[in-house]
Amino acid sequence: MIRMSVNHILPLLLLLVFFSSCSRKYKIEGSSSVTSLDGKMLFLKTLQNGEWVAIDSAEVIHGLFKMNGKADSVMMVTLYMDNEGIMPLVLESGKVIVSITNAQLTAKGTPLNDKLYEFIDKRNGMEVKMEELERKEARMVLDGANLEDIRQQLTKEGEALVKETNDYVKQFITDNFENVLGPSVFMMVCSTLPYPIITPLVEDIMKTAPQSFKETPLVKDFLSKAKENMKLIEEHRRMEQSTSAMP
Repeated sequence: MIRMSVNHILPLLLLLVFFSSCSRKYKIEGSSSVTSLDGKMLFLKTLQNGEWVAIDSAEVIHGLFKMNGKADSVMMVTLYMDNEGIMPLVLESGKVIVSITNAQLTAKGTPLNDKLYEFIDKRNGMEVKMEELERKEARMVLDGANLEDIRQQLTKEGEALVKETNDYVKQFITDNFENVLGPSVFMMVCSTLPYPIITPLVEDIMKTAPQSFKETPLVKDFLSKAKENMKLIEEHRRMEQSTSAMP
């Protein structure tokens, strides 16, 4: 039997670790048809302790830009021009192809970026359907349809679209509880609220969310503020009820 001593195996293992760590690199290749970006500096920024910190940058030359570096860990970043956020990206090992046009922003080529932009594309499509309901209402009025019939039909269609959207968002976040997409998309959705509150969707997501998700700094901070706001809303409601009950 051929035996290999630990003294021989250990250097090989260390060598494998070295090569695997060296191979964990990100590469971003971007193109832009937006002429105002030419000659501008773009920055990759990540949120650290409440501040946006630049971790990479590149100049847009003739509509093209490139960035590369070590991907020691997977993290969410945002592509910035000056102080303006352009689009979210997942910084992970592999090559990401970024496309910036007046009509669309996409990032593809790595597993999590593919998932993120598939989600964004589908959710945008759902929002377009909601906007189409408003145009549909105008067309139905011009066609002389009964206003009450229009209201009932569009209310029903609107509620169905809202449910479809919320179900899709909830499922996506649930499927990605354990990676950076879950908390990030949760915060993207919550950022559309006027202020932090516990909506039915938020409550539904939290029912099955693991502790690791709830302890994510941004999620934890949102939930804390949302709970405080819910208490204030409840107190205000009670005051209004007691005032209206007075003779």
